Amino acid sequence: MSEQLTPDNPGVSPDNPDVSEVADDEAGEPIKQRKNGLYPGVSDELAASMRSGWADTELHDLRPIAQAEHTAARRAALSARFPGERLVVPAGNLKTRSNDTEYPFRSSVEYAYLTGNQTEDGVLVLEPGATGHDATIYLLPRSNRENGEFWLDGQGELWVGRRNSLTEAAQLYGIPASDVRELPDRLREATGPVRVVRGYDAGIEAALTDKVTRERDDELRGFLSEARLVKDTFEIGELQKAVDSTVRGFEDVVKVLDKAEATSERYIEGTFFLRARVEGNDIGYGSICAAGAHACTLHWVRNDGPVRSGELLLLDAGVETHTLYTADVTRTLPINGRFSEIQKKIYDAVYESQEAGIAAVQPGAKYRDFHDASQRVLAEKLVAWGIVEGPVERVLELGLQRRWTLHGTGHMLGMDVHDCAVARTETYVDGTLEPGMCLTVEPGLYFQADDQTVPEEYRGIGVRIEDDILVTEDGNRNLSDGLPRRSDAIELWMAKLKGDKG
Repeated sequence: MSEQLTPDNPGVSPDNPDVSEVADDEAGEPIKQRKNGLYPGVSDELAASMRSGWADTELHDLRPIAQAEHTAARRAALSARFPGERLVVPAGNLKTRSNDTEYPFRSSVEYAYLTGNQTEDGVLVLEPGATGHDATIYLLPRSNRENGEFWLDGQGELWVGRRNSLTEAAQLYGIPASDVRELPDRLREATGPVRVVRGYDAGIEAALTDKVTRERDDELRGFLSEARLVKDTFEIGELQKAVDSTVRGFEDVVKVLDKAEATSERYIEGTFFLRARVEGNDIGYGSICAAGAHACTLHWVRNDGPVRSGELLLLDAGVETHTLYTADVTRTLPINGRFSEIQKKIYDAVYESQEAGIAAVQPGAKYRDFHDASQRVLAEKLVAWGIVEGPVERVLELGLQRRWTLHGTGHMLGMDVHDCAVARTETYVDGTLEPGMCLTVEPGLYFQADDQTVPEEYRGIGVRIEDDILVTEDGNRNLSDGLPRRSDAIELWMAKLKGDKG
């Protein structure tokens, strides 16, 4: 990785501060050049050269992004909810990973949801007007070639790639664009009520310190979370794309299980990640590639354990699309392609539980209904197996099944894997399902390796089955039905994939 030469790191020679060491010649000796007032550590000749001789690369006649019509409707709904108030929604800033390297940037969900843009340092501002709000998207313009920013700054275009001009951005996103470097002063001078989505841009928040309150800002973020509960047609299409890529990622994994056995769970993680990066933006969350007893750790993301024939692999993974919508799918697979008797018994119980949960996902049903339906089946199984003392109603009332079921049976899905997380309780977990909502149904049974309350043959077995379910006008649609769920269907599917490695 190249080290950046900047005004803060000009390579000035300690024995001669009037010259700088900016490169090596063919003999490996530093080339000494005169310092330049505009470009510290750069010769006048090089500075002049870097300012000139560049072609005009402005892009013309750009078409709006695919979701522009939808983002405009979302902004209109936001405007109607907070009339007469200035609304500020930042994308966020780069975060340092180590020293002078950064984590890959991912825009705040609220900003991307309202604009479709994913650029670091961007800010959407809705200014109250005579009728509704006027939206402006504030972004960094193209790198400046006069002051050397494009090649001397670590975020200049020769280091990290070209960014859109403000004119191009306005065409792409259907929103007037301005220079974000001017925004803090504008916000400090602004009058009237203001709300900001907190937690993404400390500089923007500092400019609004004396103008905002936590309670009002939380109300803004809560509204945007609740707005995402019901997906529009674009969002549903993106979720289906994410799921379809995820299905192919699971197929990739099955084809290389022999290589995973020779290495570790990391081979599975890397295999799925390749599909996510080729077909999407990234993985939507850390992939859980849990073999053997690791399947009993709900968020096992170390993925450094062995993969052994005869054990189960719990794979919980999802591709994130370029527009930041993620799938969230889990399958529990026999590593050698065949379930043992006890593995099949536990797997089939979880499958039956999931079937009951999916059937309860209906428009007009309570959000909690699918969880209750799934938990009842698992409680019945645990009582029937003699693991917990009945009757079932007593088990459910006291929550005794939770020693082995552990988690809730699902969550909303969208631009976050656990989407709509700051929605009010009354609109989410105590709410009612509506067409356009998308949620996971993911019951599981987990028998810890050291659990002496269960027969030894159960210990170290963890099973979860998870699908992404869209609420429709007349019921539901399983977006991830491209992956088999029944134990016999899984065995046939794996046999076919292992026999066809092409």
